[in-house]
Amino acid sequence: MIHIKSISQYYAACNLGKPKHPLIGVYQFHEMPKIEIDENLKFTLSYYVVTIKYNCDCKSQYGQTNYDFDEGIMGFTAPNQVMGVNKDFELPKAGWCLMIHPDLLQGTELAKKIRQYDFFHYEVNEALILSADEERDIEELFRKIQQEINRPIDKFSQDVLIAQLDLLFTYSNRFYDRQFITRRPLNNNLLSSFEILLDDFFSQKSTNTGLPTIGYFADKLHLSAKYFSDMLKQLTGLTAQQHIHEKLIEKAKEKLSTSELSVSEIAYELGFEHSQSFSKFFKAKTQQSPMEFRQSMN
Repeated sequence: MIHIKSISQYYAACNLGKPKHPLIGVYQFHEMPKIEIDENLKFTLSYYVVTIKYNCDCKSQYGQTNYDFDEGIMGFTAPNQVMGVNKDFELPKAGWCLMIHPDLLQGTELAKKIRQYDFFHYEVNEALILSADEERDIEELFRKIQQEINRPIDKFSQDVLIAQLDLLFTYSNRFYDRQFITRRPLNNNLLSSFEILLDDFFSQKSTNTGLPTIGYFADKLHLSAKYFSDMLKQLTGLTAQQHIHEKLIEKAKEKLSTSELSVSEIAYELGFEHSQSFSKFFKAKTQQSPMEFRQSMN
């Protein structure tokens, strides 16, 4: 495992020279010297990375479907995520790479906002696929950031860079929102698959294996938990957690009204460790205790 702590360390490792700014760097992939890798590598970076790639060998597939567009692929990586490359790794033929150290954002609103952008935690196959117009907008921002980095550092440098980065992430958020909409038919299929998995989880439950989690279903659907929840929120207005809670209440009501199981037994079958936790959860969602609901059904 290789740990790269600074942008300067990365530039040195890749023979890119010395960065113009210690806390932010941007380069185009065609500027990168050829790198020979003779073994599979895993590494972490202590900073945020935003890339836009063209003519990349991985661009023919998006999950299990073809990409919507043929050109730009944007990817986002948060600090300290484990990444890897194999011996056959090839850089994209063209594109941009932007690196932002968290220290650049210290004391700014963007330091808080950046942690709220879930796309920094999506998987590689959940990249943002850009249209031609979107590419132009993003590339223009990359160029402006590069121009600002190349200027001598003064008291306005951080403010200008933060404003440009804020706009870049706002555009990215907008374009991801568009992607959820344009991929609605595929996402509808995922929603159907999720509902089937939810039903199967409870119908096959013979012992207490705990409460269902977002991670469990996201893994079954080959998605990251963040992307899965964001996709459901765009599609239905409810997060993955809210869907799970609705199914728990549905199953709880079904058992309370059609079986003679005790409240403790129902809590155990649904995955709660303690009946008190189940009763508290049920009342918070329905304004009735489990026993009050059962009595109202008789």
